[in-house]
Amino acid sequence: MAVKNVYKKGLLLMGNNFEISVVAEDELWALEKIELGVLEIQRIEKLLTTYNDQSETNLINVNAGIKPVKVSMETIQLIQRSIRISEITQGAFDISYGSVDKSLWNFDTTMQSLPDAGTAKKMVRLINYRNIVINMEEGSVFLREKGMRIGFGGIGKGYAAERAKYILKKAGVAAGIVNASGDLTCWGLQPDGTAWTIGIVHPNLANKIFSTMNVTDMAVATSGNYEKFIMIGGKKFSHTINPRTGLPVTGIKSVTIISPNAEIADAMATPVTIMGIEAGLTMINQIKQIEAIIIDDNNNLYTSSNLHFK
Repeated sequence: MAVKNVYKKGLLLMGNNFEISVVAEDELWALEKIELGVLEIQRIEKLLTTYNDQSETNLINVNAGIKPVKVSMETIQLIQRSIRISEITQGAFDISYGSVDKSLWNFDTTMQSLPDAGTAKKMVRLINYRNIVINMEEGSVFLREKGMRIGFGGIGKGYAAERAKYILKKAGVAAGIVNASGDLTCWGLQPDGTAWTIGIVHPNLANKIFSTMNVTDMAVATSGNYEKFIMIGGKKFSHTINPRTGLPVTGIKSVTIISPNAEIADAMATPVTIMGIEAGLTMINQIKQIEAIIIDDNNNLYTSSNLHFK
């Protein structure tokens, strides 16, 4: 009987390090399947990127306050799902965050001071998912306010991972992992017949694991201030911006979401960070099949009601 192994390929996609793993008996077969997943992620990147003038996202943004833009049903449906998450999270998740550009926050070494609260508040006035108008009959999207911009940074990785998994399963891959810079989805079992072991990154040490869990047919996504931040006056400021204030979120180091769906896991990690521990966990506890692990600035650990571990 042929021996099963895990075959992997890592590459830069959507500005992130993706790694696709496939359980198979034959390496060539596995690499062919992995390539199908890569092609699907590249297709989604072309659709959603803001780095290409001709992407559907950019065409919508360029015509903000001017006219509706006809786009694919795929993009429309992703926007619809994003708006539903905005409603559930009371605006803590909002794909129209794109109007807060690098002139306000630039998370690199050149940023030496915080923008004043008044300037930040002025710039976030364009963040409003209610001003994204979808016309299903025309197949169009319209941003009501000039200067509005949408972006899929908070949901795109998860959507791409979910789509790649779908393509791989359709091609006959019974078990594997699609890992998008730590936001991952897994299915099936390892070659030894056990569930996948997923590590949760330590919020103080980006390359260290503080806890593990054994899962299959699940997705895990983490949003943390260890990923991208700036130091000003000896204090760390996270890249997670509160869409209501335009200022960085404080109090929480990391949020990990566990869900059967990678898109949902990706999209819910940031709003829980923004909402805070109490409100975030209250919301998660009301949604079926979603769990959360939160670590605050003092390294205290909080979990949703159905999770029990130390």
